[in-house]
Amino acid sequence: MTIDEMKRWVDNASYEELLRKWRYAPAGDPFFRNDTGMGDYYSSTMNKRKIEISHGAAVAISKSLG
Repeated sequence: MTIDEMKRWVDNASYEELLRKWRYAPAGDPFFRNDTGMGDYYSSTMNKRKIEISHGAAVAISKSLG
């Protein structure tokens, strides 16, 4: 997957999708490596998505993912 494709995926993902990947991706996943430029992009986008939903919704999503 190219960097542009990864950014498109992140841009279109919900908070739940981002959090799921954040928790369960294998070590070294390119979405979280800063040498690809994606680490900071991913985390800042996930934080923006979290702010867009209520605290209760964020907690419910977190609990549902385990």
